[in-house]
Amino acid sequence: MRVPKKKEILKDFFHAAFSVDNVVFGFDDSDLKVLLVYRGTEPYKGTWALPGDLVYLEENLDVAAKRVLKDLTGLDNIFMQQFHTFGDVARHPFGRVITIAYYALIKLGDYDINASSWAEEVKWFSLKELPKISFDHADIIEFAKQSFMEKARRQPIGFELLPKQFRLTQIQHLYEAILEAKFDTRNFRKKILSMNLLIDTNMVETGKANRPAALYKFDMKKFKNLQKSGFSFDL
Repeated sequence: MRVPKKKEILKDFFHAAFSVDNVVFGFDDSDLKVLLVYRGTEPYKGTWALPGDLVYLEENLDVAAKRVLKDLTGLDNIFMQQFHTFGDVARHPFGRVITIAYYALIKLGDYDINASSWAEEVKWFSLKELPKISFDHADIIEFAKQSFMEKARRQPIGFELLPKQFRLTQIQHLYEAILEAKFDTRNFRKKILSMNLLIDTNMVETGKANRPAALYKFDMKKFKNLQKSGFSFDL
């Protein structure tokens, strides 16, 4: 009986492909959205999906994620964080494809999106009103959302979405959108101010019909110092 050589055994392990999928969240002052592309190629041609694609054989994963996002949506130079790997055997109809997922959070008004390559359309969708999504991308979005929400409870990751000077109402709307929660205004303001992470600019917002509101800015330097002592940004 012929015993197979080690090389013959190992070759069976090299029949899988790798891909990257990007979950880009966008905030528009009131709602948290996710960016999807309309597929113009098989599999699942004519469906909505995350901007993702296969990784080249000699390509670094982080480089692949940025390349794919730019090729399909035009988005470039945004910070993306790898958050999970999805490897269900039957997740791709063409064969075994393991995907490494990334997420990012951007302010919608700061970026333009343009469909290109095999993406026929690129569009922002509210997380509350998602269309039918192909592959296992609905699961990936949900996992990303939960990971992002957990991080938002511990770190002030959303302040970059606000103007440099902002109203307390704007902070509340931001975190209500991120955490999918409704806060009592008085309690929220009391808690956020008690953290001593906001600097009162001694300025007020003008040009509004309502009563002028005080403007604040975030003290990132103080936050980083507090982190060293075990401070938790807990909302």
